[in-house]
Amino acid sequence: MIKYGRMLAAGVLLAAGFAATPATAAPAGTAGACSLRLGSVTPGGDHTSQTITAAPSAGVRQLGPMNLYPDGQAHLPTAVRTELVVPAGEERTGLVALGQRMYGTSYITDGTGVSIVPGTLHNTLIGGGWDELHKYVEASQYPGRSNVYSLIQQFTDGLIARWTVTPGGWKYYTTFGGFKSVKTMVLIGQGRTYDTFLATTNGGALYTVQVPTGSGKPVVTKIRTSTWQGFETLIAEKCGNYGTLLLGIDKETGAGYLYAVGHANGTATVIKGLGKVPTTFPATDSYFRFYTTGTILAGA
Repeated sequence: MIKYGRMLAAGVLLAAGFAATPATAAPAGTAGACSLRLGSVTPGGDHTSQTITAAPSAGVRQLGPMNLYPDGQAHLPTAVRTELVVPAGEERTGLVALGQRMYGTSYITDGTGVSIVPGTLHNTLIGGGWDELHKYVEASQYPGRSNVYSLIQQFTDGLIARWTVTPGGWKYYTTFGGFKSVKTMVLIGQGRTYDTFLATTNGGALYTVQVPTGSGKPVVTKIRTSTWQGFETLIAEKCGNYGTLLLGIDKETGAGYLYAVGHANGTATVIKGLGKVPTTFPATDSYFRFYTTGTILAGA
């Protein structure tokens, strides 16, 4: 399996009215047993960690490890993969942009989970060009393949860019146009030949965007027509066998709302509003998801 923090670099579409419940039936799986591990990068370059459950409830927000990155530089973090290590702690790997450069980050925590084992922090340069036109980035690892995606809002169009990650670096750069109206997106489904995202438009619609990992064009399918424009950030975690626990963060108010989303099926997709999360989400943080090695998203 490729470790982002150690590899060498080679070089359209959301928020159901906050007070409304968009559907009455629960998605596949028992939503009440689902949770996600929310992470963020602070303006000071620190990581945070907090458990969000479908109740909804929020655990204590832990600060640390601290000073991973220079102040005010980190943005566009991807999900961070975690793996337990002996005798305690875990290895964490992911991607993050520092200024206009993308890096792979890898470190090992001690038993506290908020401090780094000395000598284990590695920030490996991948490449430049990660300016303010990039609005979202995510990595998807599936057995036998690894891809990275970015939402790029250019002056005349919106693009979804895709790279294939190999031991020799990022290759086969491909872009797909027609996504100018997309506000934000989040990975909800992974397969051998595709990755699927939930995406929101500035006008409030909610879509799935299935992006092939090889040849072909994305398939865009409408889920809802309005009221999903209020979230700047979406975080998704597997819920049951085929569902998704979805967190929408409204950075203007610091509020977060939780949804249980059934397996994606166009306008027939079941979405149940679980309510407002009882905590505040700082607007200055950049949010991501911690996930356990081997977790495959199956929401589409």
